[in-house]
Amino acid sequence: MATKTLTTTSGNPVGDNQNSLSAGRFGPLALEDYHLIEKLAHFNRERIPERVVHAKGAGAFGTFTVTHDITQYTKAKIFAEVGKKTDLVVRFSTVGGEKGSADPVRDPRGFAVKFYTEEGNWDLVGNNTPVFFVRDPLKFSDFIHTQKRDPQTNLPSAEMMWDFWSLSPESLHQVTILFSDRGTPKSYRHMNGYGSHTFSFINHANERFWVKFHIKTAQGIKNNTAEQATRLAGENPNDATQDLFNAIAQSDFPRWKFYVQIMPEHEATNYRIPAFDLTKVWPHKDYPLIEVGILELNRNPDNYFNDVEQAAYSPANIVPGIGFSPDKMLQGRLFAYADAHRYRLGINYHLLAVNKAKSPTVCPYTRDGFMRCDDNGGNAVNYEPNSVGGPTQDPQYLEPPLALHGDLGHYDHRQDNDDYSQAGDLFRLMDSAAQQRLMDNIAQSMQTVSRDIVQRQLKHFHAADPAYGDGIAQRLGIK
Repeated sequence: MATKTLTTTSGNPVGDNQNSLSAGRFGPLALEDYHLIEKLAHFNRERIPERVVHAKGAGAFGTFTVTHDITQYTKAKIFAEVGKKTDLVVRFSTVGGEKGSADPVRDPRGFAVKFYTEEGNWDLVGNNTPVFFVRDPLKFSDFIHTQKRDPQTNLPSAEMMWDFWSLSPESLHQVTILFSDRGTPKSYRHMNGYGSHTFSFINHANERFWVKFHIKTAQGIKNNTAEQATRLAGENPNDATQDLFNAIAQSDFPRWKFYVQIMPEHEATNYRIPAFDLTKVWPHKDYPLIEVGILELNRNPDNYFNDVEQAAYSPANIVPGIGFSPDKMLQGRLFAYADAHRYRLGINYHLLAVNKAKSPTVCPYTRDGFMRCDDNGGNAVNYEPNSVGGPTQDPQYLEPPLALHGDLGHYDHRQDNDDYSQAGDLFRLMDSAAQQRLMDNIAQSMQTVSRDIVQRQLKHFHAADPAYGDGIAQRLGIK
């Protein structure tokens, strides 16, 4: 079969559909990468009106309380003193299914937190896993397409999923988590949350630290077996939503401990693991967890649509003392999330009650647009600079410069990248029974997949651990 050349929607040939345009191998992305921007912008507009991903969800309000001092690492006022409380709203979700899909299915879970700080909203938009399937945002829409429905049959397709994963070895770590016991959490209360990306802290001395966020359930990790999840999906497809609402209604308020891992800025350059790679974790023996506070959910929404369906989270919403990193997936999300909200909810989504900042002063120059629901800035000036006392920039909130290294180019993110060690380590951390369930789940999923795709994927499992690959091969009747 003749191979066609991939083009943009305008017919321009694409030279690299695997790697975003970045400044150096691990550097930040360039806005001039039109192919990346087009893929992300088009992807955000493929479904109306529900979310493209994380469509089925549940949420609640609560508080974050600081229990330990981390002001040596960050000047963010949310962490200013022990005992300080900040209001928040959390939305949990499945990732791949539609709005009417079942809660118990095998899928990652979204874990998004909006902190209403006095410096504006801080959104920590993560999952219940510390890693993800891809490390370059150019591949995000391709991956999600494999989790949706086949364009011809309109049915979920194991063939599409495993075809993509077998050609994307960076997915193996997350695939191992997905098909383990943690792929089917018992409830939203019984799972952890992770910021997953590498972010940054800036302290009062203007020093930068790299940081990862961990939210550990106080209820303990509990999961369904594959059989239990299948049964629940039929008996009560809203099981997790119901569990969360009932627990809060009965004053059994769920809680999580909030931790950070801290890496001094200079250590990222020579760290043995790429510090900004979303498919990898920082081992705790290198960067131990530091306890920060307690997150508690203690109030159910009064109106689901108003408080949960319209809740809009974006990792671009940060506060002074918390910043970004060269993590390519994070950089792609900084554009994609807000863009999705502008499309789904409208340009003024930030004025909706659940999204509106509670900080004392909110002074942008944005005006007009569909569904403007405040005074639209009244008679105040709407341009800057001006000579009539409008809000102005304040250099004290600038971050220190970040040194970048490397030429602008499409760097192969799979070249010389170890995609197997951490997946193998995770497999070996499981006890024998958990390993058996993992391999059973994968083999079941691959029953209908073409033999050449299975063979390709088995090589990845075997590279992570020979027992991993052999166990799945035996279950599939492959020598």
